[in-house]
Amino acid sequence: MSQQKRPEQEAVKYGDVFSVEGELAEKTVSPRDAAMMQTAENAMLGHTQKGRVAAAMQSAAMRNERAGLVDHNDMTDNAGDRGVSITATDLPGKRVIIESVGGQVVDQYSQRLPLAPPSTMEQEVSGGASGAITIGEALEATVLTAGQKPVERSDAAAIQAAEVRATGRTSVVPGGVAAAAQSAATHNARATRDEDKTKLCDVLSDATLKLPSDKPATRRDAEGVTGAEMRNNPTLTTHPTGVAAAVAAAARLNHNK
Repeated sequence: MSQQKRPEQEAVKYGDVFSVEGELAEKTVSPRDAAMMQTAENAMLGHTQKGRVAAAMQSAAMRNERAGLVDHNDMTDNAGDRGVSITATDLPGKRVIIESVGGQVVDQYSQRLPLAPPSTMEQEVSGGASGAITIGEALEATVLTAGQKPVERSDAAAIQAAEVRATGRTSVVPGGVAAAAQSAATHNARATRDEDKTKLCDVLSDATLKLPSDKPATRRDAEGVTGAEMRNNPTLTTHPTGVAAAVAAAARLNHNK
């Protein structure tokens, strides 16, 4: 029995899956986009959310890959340049979660949370807690969400604040991660082409090895890193998937444990 050739399958695009507009809506959902969102959900929320963004992206990317429309290592410019991000805001009794791709919101929802007394809400993870995410590990996680971002002054400041809190030293560690970030930021300020600039992945991929000591990330650590990044950014903001966001996500997970 002869087989008829199936009509060419159209790629599943972001506009087919999410209520988005503009350039992102016309982009094909790619495997590495989905992998980045899965990593972000795991880091921020502890697991991939059933029926939410990462799951939908994985399903769409798998269909596109099986149809031969994308390669396993393909990534859209939107995700590659601006990354994916998840923000979680805790309110009394609920957590509001916003997930974005390339700076555009693709989903927003809330989860119910048990009410906790103030003393519990402010409790921090003590050093040596089993399974706690360290500051160094949080810095390395930034490579997955914003690794292709050129290192700027705000990034270097956030990394230095993270190093200070991880090591307890007030000065920059020679040959450490903060020194590398400062050098990269200075170099990038003089570079004229993006391809010549040092990226966060170049600085943070082995952050735990560059730290002489490390500790679990706490809310106070996250506040300190966030403040440093904001103060050194002309717009007084933090990058949605940058250093401060990674440390904050680690602190939140540690607190929940």
